[in-house]
Amino acid sequence: MTKLRHRVAFKSIFGLILLLIGFSVVVSLIGYKGFTDALLNQYSESAFHTARIAAEIVDPDRVDDYWESGGSTEAYQETWYSLSRLCNSSGSTFVYVIKPDRTDYGHIRFLFSTINHQSNYTLYDFGYLRETTNQEYRAKYRALCEEGSARELVIRDSGYIETDAHITAMIPLSASDGEVKGILCVQQQLDILLEARNTYLRRVTIAFFTLALLVIIGQSFYLNRVLLRPIKLISEEAGRFAAENTAGERKLQTEIRNLDEIGALAGSIDRMEVQVEDTMKELTRITAEKERIGTELKLATRIQAAMLPSTFPPFPGRSEFDIFACMDPAKEIGGDFYDFFLIDEDHLCMVIADVSGKGIPAALFMMVSKIILQSCAMLGRSAGEVLTKTNEALCSNNREEMFVTVWLGILELSTGKLTAANAGHEYPVLKRGDGSFELFKDPHGFIIGGLDGVCYKDYTLQLHPGDKLFVYTDGVPEATDAHNAMFGTQRMLAALNETPEAPPEQLLKNVRRAVDGFVQNAPQFDDLTMLCLKYRG
Repeated sequence: MTKLRHRVAFKSIFGLILLLIGFSVVVSLIGYKGFTDALLNQYSESAFHTARIAAEIVDPDRVDDYWESGGSTEAYQETWYSLSRLCNSSGSTFVYVIKPDRTDYGHIRFLFSTINHQSNYTLYDFGYLRETTNQEYRAKYRALCEEGSARELVIRDSGYIETDAHITAMIPLSASDGEVKGILCVQQQLDILLEARNTYLRRVTIAFFTLALLVIIGQSFYLNRVLLRPIKLISEEAGRFAAENTAGERKLQTEIRNLDEIGALAGSIDRMEVQVEDTMKELTRITAEKERIGTELKLATRIQAAMLPSTFPPFPGRSEFDIFACMDPAKEIGGDFYDFFLIDEDHLCMVIADVSGKGIPAALFMMVSKIILQSCAMLGRSAGEVLTKTNEALCSNNREEMFVTVWLGILELSTGKLTAANAGHEYPVLKRGDGSFELFKDPHGFIIGGLDGVCYKDYTLQLHPGDKLFVYTDGVPEATDAHNAMFGTQRMLAALNETPEAPPEQLLKNVRRAVDGFVQNAPQFDDLTMLCLKYRG
């Protein structure tokens, strides 16, 4: 009889173990699928967001020009470098642009190909031809090129994969006439997802073995009394978490106080929920920031720096002038900017500007203003006309009521004739021959973007060989020390006249050194931007 009772008890315990394991498997699968799908969705949205940023870098209307250039033009190289920086700062593995063979989409050619520097994969050369990976990719390419699809996603996490498990987000590059000129692709590895999934499986496996061992040692009374309710709570929480993807306000361990495998499983699920939620919050935060400002701050800093001329001397083959400029933002990115470029072989355009406000909004407004100014100047307009057209463009859709002060000059290199216009900016500083630097109080117009219909007028200066021109933003004279005293224009002139015959680069260093010595440990309040030109004739 005793043996019979033992046998019945053993069968009861064994049956309960099987039942418990079955419940645990169901709960684990629900939780596994829930957080896997959530993470995969975050991966996909992050990749598509990076693709949208990259699409703003690549001009679809110039895709044919990029292709015909063979990747050798400056415009192509600048676009490639911007894509490369985006690829590395966003954590993507590849960011590339392809032109598929539209007869059967069996082959693709690479127009742009960038790779993350931390990866071990191979970069494809310009024009590299390769077969389409599989039928799924063919269908995606066809949908983007022929069926009007706005985005396609490929997930590869099983079977043999050349670049390990990854996702590829694809969007079409449509020209202004609506024709799809190419496909922009962003590939991201699934390392975090796979690691989280493997960690989850290891924890669940450990919990299973622990649970089975404790139940075998325990009593059937303990199983009947303690098992069913905790399993129900775990199942409900797993289902809730799979649907909501947020950790519960009341932890399972506060409801399940068992000191056995059920308690361990509850703790594992609590920790899993917190870890998954933290990961999702971080991904959501990064995605939200990128959606709000176009890129996260580090990427924005690099993009902004790339938009400003940074190679000196910028025109090694031109002996008529020497030019140098610098911009030190008060925050990660700034609202000041400078620019200089040759309109043609005999005309050099110089711009320095200060956008209202600071940080990301100012930086975005700065980039828009810079592009419009350069586009108008390249059309051969006068300085006043460039500012007038820029003001019209900015006022047409300036809902945030931002504005920018601008000084713009166009120097005729063969004669030294400088045609300039000032839209509410600081007075330029001029040095004649062997003289000293002095303020030149030029006529001021209204700020750009503040009032529609304003017409800006030119004024003319004649530069002679040896003359120097220094322009700056208000961050220089208005730099403040710990007692809120300002650096001022006179200190700036004194710094310039310390060694007035020095080359432009050294003059800017002298001013910055004087500013740093004045403000000392006080935080930088505003962007510091300066540009200096020496006319050799």
